[in-house]
Amino acid sequence: MLKKKAPLLAECQPHSEDENMVPVLTSKKASELPVNEVACALQADLQFGLSHDEVSRRRAYHGWNEFDISEDEPLWKKYISQFKDPLIMLLLASAVISVLMHQFDDAVSITVAIIIVVTVAFVQEYRSEKSLEELGKLVPPECHCVREGQLEHMLARELVPGDTVCLSVGERVPADLRLFEAVDLSLDESSLTGETTPCSKTSAPQPPGTNGDLTSRSNIAFMGTLVRCGKAKGIVIGTGENSEFGEVFKMMQAEEAPKTPLQKSMDLLGKQLSLYSFGIIGVIMMVGWLQGKHILDMFTIGVSLAVAAIPEGLPIVVTVTLALGVMRMVKKRAIVKKLPIVETLGCCNVICSDKTGTLTKNEMTVTHIFTSDGQHAEVTGVGYNSAGEVLLDGELVHGFSNTSISKIIEAGCVCNDAVIRNGALMGRPTEGALIALAMKMGLESLQQEFVRLEEIPFSSEQKWMAVRCVHRAQQDKPAVFFVKGAFEQVIRFCATYHSKGVTLPLTNQQRELYQQQKSYMGTAGLRVLAFASGGEMGALTFLGLVGIIDPPRAGVKDAVVTLISSGVAVKMITGDSQETAVAIASRLGLYTKGSQCLSGEEVDLMDIQQLSQIVSRIVVFFRASPRHKLKIVKSLQNIGAVVAMTGDGVNDAVALKAADIGVAMGQTGTDVCKEAADMILVDDDFQTIMSAIEEGKGIYNNIKNFVRFQLSTSIAALTLISLATLMNFPNPLNAMQILWINIIMDGPPAQSLGVEPVDGDVIRKPPRNVRDSILTRSLIVKVLVSAFIIVCGTLFVFWRELRDNEITPRDTTMTFTCFVFFDMFNALSSRSQTRLVHEMGLCSNWTFCYAVLGSIMGQLLVIYFPPLQRVFQTESLSILDLLFLVGLTSSVCVVSEVIKKLERWREGEKAEAADTFHDV
Repeated sequence: MLKKKAPLLAECQPHSEDENMVPVLTSKKASELPVNEVACALQADLQFGLSHDEVSRRRAYHGWNEFDISEDEPLWKKYISQFKDPLIMLLLASAVISVLMHQFDDAVSITVAIIIVVTVAFVQEYRSEKSLEELGKLVPPECHCVREGQLEHMLARELVPGDTVCLSVGERVPADLRLFEAVDLSLDESSLTGETTPCSKTSAPQPPGTNGDLTSRSNIAFMGTLVRCGKAKGIVIGTGENSEFGEVFKMMQAEEAPKTPLQKSMDLLGKQLSLYSFGIIGVIMMVGWLQGKHILDMFTIGVSLAVAAIPEGLPIVVTVTLALGVMRMVKKRAIVKKLPIVETLGCCNVICSDKTGTLTKNEMTVTHIFTSDGQHAEVTGVGYNSAGEVLLDGELVHGFSNTSISKIIEAGCVCNDAVIRNGALMGRPTEGALIALAMKMGLESLQQEFVRLEEIPFSSEQKWMAVRCVHRAQQDKPAVFFVKGAFEQVIRFCATYHSKGVTLPLTNQQRELYQQQKSYMGTAGLRVLAFASGGEMGALTFLGLVGIIDPPRAGVKDAVVTLISSGVAVKMITGDSQETAVAIASRLGLYTKGSQCLSGEEVDLMDIQQLSQIVSRIVVFFRASPRHKLKIVKSLQNIGAVVAMTGDGVNDAVALKAADIGVAMGQTGTDVCKEAADMILVDDDFQTIMSAIEEGKGIYNNIKNFVRFQLSTSIAALTLISLATLMNFPNPLNAMQILWINIIMDGPPAQSLGVEPVDGDVIRKPPRNVRDSILTRSLIVKVLVSAFIIVCGTLFVFWRELRDNEITPRDTTMTFTCFVFFDMFNALSSRSQTRLVHEMGLCSNWTFCYAVLGSIMGQLLVIYFPPLQRVFQTESLSILDLLFLVGLTSSVCVVSEVIKKLERWREGEKAEAADTFHDV
């Protein structure tokens, strides 16, 4: 072992080869032990460090200080796995049978459709699978470590348990450390625990009863957290996956993302279509066989019908519609990583939102000032900048216009070590809030006007800070003390209080008044600081109190109110205390009289079933850890909720992945969080979620519109060919014409339905039930009515042209054009399931106009362009023929509009009946 520590650790030496490997201490256990016992258990020397040989031995056992990403399946396997979708498999089977039956045109069109769909889905989902790899980026690449008595600068991945690490301001902690030296050390643990206030750290051991959660372990520095101020030394107790950070990694690795509602709907539709198709094929083959037709001929017809019946455009248009939705979301400052996620938002009925950095800005801000002479001032603005005002009874206070307020600002500015440069804070967030307050008052220069002679730094034990200063321009005058800190501590040094420019003796009555005001501000969730100044520490003049909070983001309250009114429950999950959590929730309109809240400890005591029974009534979860968040999400999913989880820290990554839709913050969010999430809000604006839900509902409506159009066209084509076969009619359409209708005609108009503008009223409609099939009763009725009109109209034209009992190119051209024109009018009525054509406006969707115009131009080329006439076996039609066809085919649109009107009238009747019932 190590030469220099042999005497020191004689009693700790292993006695056999099996005991030779150093154990890893949990942060809970290490926090309870004195430093020398931790060093003994880890067989380490705190001052000398480990030898290089010992480091190599330990690394062979513990591995590198990084996260081991398990070997992933190769790309080609991932690509092949995309073909497991039922609709894709059905199309593949159709393509194979088409090749066997020598129907190569159908086979080619279906194969192209499959390749487009699979490739788009693969590219989208491949990128989203990198979430585990991104976790490693939060591990700092470099650190300072003592090895063989020398301070070395090295890569953090080289650390092993037992190493001695030195920390200084601005560094990320490279591994879990048990601190043995800590000078004014404060760590920002918000990315791991969600706690907004930086945690002061010490080196003293903790009693076992006081270190239940991560936030209470004051002698442990956790991997990935940030040193805000001070310096320290610590011994490595856990590296890589054996750190608390690694626990998050392991939980995330074990979590699988659920299938989206759209994927479930498409799966169901694929199964339904195959079932119906094969049922119809079976009937037709049976009838043909009973009629004495050859069984192989009937099988060929059956397969042709199956190819016609399966809408091969369905997966393409669903994918394209979602992709276009993703592009629209980018313009709204949201990045969606998986296509179906946009639509999932449409049926999201619960949003679990992390408070810190999501509902709030993660920037401490002064919101309230109480002067020693009883004046209350409100402070507006958020963040470390000069944006905002100080208002006293509604009137602006600036500079030295109010002596009582400016005295507090002066003390807060001078007794302060923080600096704000270009909106960036260097120092403690609380001190940053005081500098920002001075900037709003135009008094930030006060910090430079005093020369500091002495400083008593803030510590978590004494809970106050004092500086002794002289004014730069009056250095011959006596020095002045400026003190800030906890009210209970500061008031002990005060003998007088400031009142409208004069100093008065501090009475017990005044002390009681200040105590009441401090308690009132505390119950409002504010962090309260007291200020005093004077010539002697024992005879200071009390100046007043300020209330500081991590305030709600602008616009979040309106978004929350709109979401709740539309049937989306919003739940706040935070690591903060109950008072702070409830105060913020109340400001946002989340927490009202009768609302309930639950602590992380209470969540621990319940299993998922018990939590599921009460979770719907809980609005605020406080003192919650990553494991609690995951449990809450699971319990909500257990009662059938579609859960969106928002967050920005490492602590949110597991729950983000488990939720139906994970939403990460783009600016404050960690890389891990962004990669685990399904959607990223670029500007961290909670309101964007509302836009995303609106977009999701609109996209689902557009997909329903397309499904209606596609199915009515496919059913009409299937019925037309089936009737002709069963009734021994000549085929009204040839192979090339069917192909034109199936692929070319259904493409542009159908895809343009996917970019129909979102209806403004859609956000006020409740989330749809995730269990509802995309094929609702209303949709099926509309599909069947449209298909019936198309079939009847097309057969009428075919019968009218076939009076001479001979099939001519004119007969098929009229029938073919009739079907195509029916298709165009059907697309027009399919633009919305509820709104009438004139309400939407013919030109509100230019893409649709161009698509229909292009399709009609293509049809006219097929009729009038000689080379295409030969391919499609068509001939020219007169203008009267076209007018007749337009008049006939417009009937499908007219009937559809009448059905919408009837549905609206029926819904109005129901609403009136419901209102009458409530009045009674």
